[in-house]
Amino acid sequence: MKAFDPNYKLLDEMYQDDYYPVFLVDKVKDELQKVIDLLESGETDTDAVQETLDEVVCGINDLQDEFYENDSEIETVARECIAATVAYILEWFGIPFDTEEAIRERDW
Repeated sequence: MKAFDPNYKLLDEMYQDDYYPVFLVDKVKDELQKVIDLLESGETDTDAVQETLDEVVCGINDLQDEFYENDSEIETVARECIAATVAYILEWFGIPFDTEEAIRERDW
């Protein structure tokens, strides 16, 4: 089983931008951690990985109102940051998914 890259900072661009409340970026990170945990367990079944990605993306979707309530939103910078993070995770673990397909459930 392969561990995730300890040098990669998940969502670093969002953490560096004061527009995004840290506690909400932490919640997005917690969602993404679910994919990492699955892949670190050795899961390679693409259906199982996509199912987890769908659940994670829906979990991020559910955070949108909380972002709005804190004068923020999941907009272009956040979308690109989240997508790049998902792409990096999948590439690290050798999962051959197109990023747009991987995050197909997004509504942000």
